[in-house]
Amino acid sequence: MMQTNWRIGSLFGIPLFLDPLWFVILGLATLNFGVAYQEWGTVTAWTAGLIMSLLLFGSVLLHELGHSLAARSQGIKVNSITLFLFGGIAAIEEESKTPGKAFQVAIAGPLVSIGLFLLLRLGSTVVSDSSPVSMMVGDLARINLVVALFNLIPGLPLDGGQVLKAALWQITGDRFQAVHWAAKAGQILGYGAIALGFAVDFFTRELVTGLWIALLGWFGVRNANSYDRVTTLQETLLEVKAVDAMTRDFRVIDANQTLRSFADSYLLATSNPEVYFAASDGRYRGMVAIEDLRLVERSEWETQTLHSIAHPLTEIPTVAESTAIAGVINKLENEQLPRVTVLTPAGAVAGIIDRGDIVGALAQKLGLRMTDAEIKRIKEEGSYPPGLQLGVIAKSINQ
Repeated sequence: MMQTNWRIGSLFGIPLFLDPLWFVILGLATLNFGVAYQEWGTVTAWTAGLIMSLLLFGSVLLHELGHSLAARSQGIKVNSITLFLFGGIAAIEEESKTPGKAFQVAIAGPLVSIGLFLLLRLGSTVVSDSSPVSMMVGDLARINLVVALFNLIPGLPLDGGQVLKAALWQITGDRFQAVHWAAKAGQILGYGAIALGFAVDFFTRELVTGLWIALLGWFGVRNANSYDRVTTLQETLLEVKAVDAMTRDFRVIDANQTLRSFADSYLLATSNPEVYFAASDGRYRGMVAIEDLRLVERSEWETQTLHSIAHPLTEIPTVAESTAIAGVINKLENEQLPRVTVLTPAGAVAGIIDRGDIVGALAQKLGLRMTDAEIKRIKEEGSYPPGLQLGVIAKSINQ
């Protein structure tokens, strides 16, 4: 997917991005502060308005940095921090291992905002009460307190929803159920905000205020739904096992035959499977890769057997039948493999799995429609459909 955000630098090694819509809220915030400070004169007011807007987003950035550093302290990678229309978001790669650690990451952001509030309140006592700087520091302090309190509302995607999730996870012992409940709370709060926004518009005729509240509610509902869907997919990635998704789209061939015989019998056929396993005396001797055959001089094809180029099962990428699909996906992505071999408990070849097999199995489990042509295309391209970030989702699971 094309990257539309703009990278503006990094902080503590974490890439920082700006969503283009960030400039919209920057302009609105500057307008809001500039109008409020008009008593200071036009130039001073608008200059102070722009400075306050930048300081506001600096505070948001520090809030997200709090989450990020808390996650990094647990050994979790933080891919980026992005400032956008509704504030900021830290792209944290995976879930914390325990409810307590999840709580630490969730509460870190609000604690940073509360800390900024206290520091700014203390700073405002040092500056003259009549100066513009004093008013700006006081306003920024109050804004940080509002940011902290707003984010502690108990519903996903807000930090309060993450705190609620951690608490429910601790109580129930089921992280997935905790996310579903916290997402449900976020959906209820989001729809409530949408209703409130329309009510404000209807009863007070404050169109901008009502619209903004409704937009915040829509954002909340949209992201709460996303949390719910992703969590359902994560559950499915752990429920579906390799044995459920594998196919037997391979051929077992005689390991004692010569390379010439193999080439004549299979490679020149009009239709043949891409994966071959050589066997002899009732045992698998390994996987035969066509690329290895091409490395052998043709003059030796008459005398060498498949034993000479077969890769033993202990040396090729394999998973057990009981491996969760999440583990299979991680192996495929981490090692950049086109497919992986599935072994029985006895060490025999049970099947093979590629990305098309995974998508087909998940679609069947989740009741989604997917044609054979679509699955075939995934197999041929060796990549998941656009928007289906299975690699990212599988990696984020705390297995």
